Amino acid sequence: MERELALEIVRVTELAALASAPWMGRGDKINADGAATNAMRRMFDSVEIRGEVVIGEGEMDEAPMLYIGERLGNGNGPDVDVAVDPLEGTEIVARGLNNAMSVIAVASKGNLLHAPDMYMEKLAVGPALVGRLKLTDPLELTLARAAEILDKQVPELTVMILDRIRHESVVKTLRKAGVRIKFLSDGDVAGAMAPAFAETGIDLYVGSGGAPEGVLAAAALKCLGGEIQGRLMPSDAREYARCIRMGIEDPYKVLTMEDMVGSDDVIFVATGVTPGEFLGGVRYLQGDRAETHSIVMRAKTRTIRRITALHYLPNKALLQQSV
Repeated sequence: MERELALEIVRVTELAALASAPWMGRGDKINADGAATNAMRRMFDSVEIRGEVVIGEGEMDEAPMLYIGERLGNGNGPDVDVAVDPLEGTEIVARGLNNAMSVIAVASKGNLLHAPDMYMEKLAVGPALVGRLKLTDPLELTLARAAEILDKQVPELTVMILDRIRHESVVKTLRKAGVRIKFLSDGDVAGAMAPAFAETGIDLYVGSGGAPEGVLAAAALKCLGGEIQGRLMPSDAREYARCIRMGIEDPYKVLTMEDMVGSDDVIFVATGVTPGEFLGGVRYLQGDRAETHSIVMRAKTRTIRRITALHYLPNKALLQQSV
């Protein structure tokens, strides 16, 4: 893939973030997500790729746009897999909370896992712990090994996890071990990325979340030198069969980075909608301007760019069409 593609993709996430930001704190996650999705789809029309959505807003018969299998781009450029989450954290925006982002991952054709929309058990770490821990180990052992490798005592570890009833037993184990816990209300992609950013103070991300979000996080961590391991959690025979139909021969296999994102040539782009652990949110300024904060990364070069942009909103014709 051409390196210029990364800077083209950030224009897409910026517009999606700008479109959804006005819905912050209004209690309407449906319209917030719809605005981001409309904006993202329109902006993709100007990007020089022959893209196919492998992770999107749903199946073709379940979503009006950005569905799995949809073609994106202007028909020129490389053939690529595209994973999108126009608004990662719809509930976050509706409630005016932190860590909402617009997210895209792009990889060479055939490299991104077609992840079914179900839960995935996850273990995400930063560079210092890559290849040193196993998802299949008891959590107590994982904590002990992580502490030893990081030259810390177990109670000095900080573990991030989604605040969900299904994590009650995991939280009890963490409490018994004495680690610090940082709960996330939503924002599974940002949570899994957090251990790869030293400034967050997060050592591990554990628990279960969406499988599509797991693949997006894998793309980000590939660029950051981190790691995520995942294992799908089909809840019934129907979900198990869906895994098989999507080409996953063993739905209970532990998925590695290579399983989820394949080659090294992966691009990950995110623009903050609300302020988060490592991205600022959309900020409205005087004179019909808005400021966005984005991160643009490419695994092949391990380049990480942080982009702050000022947008003159009256000139954003596609933004007006997405409202």
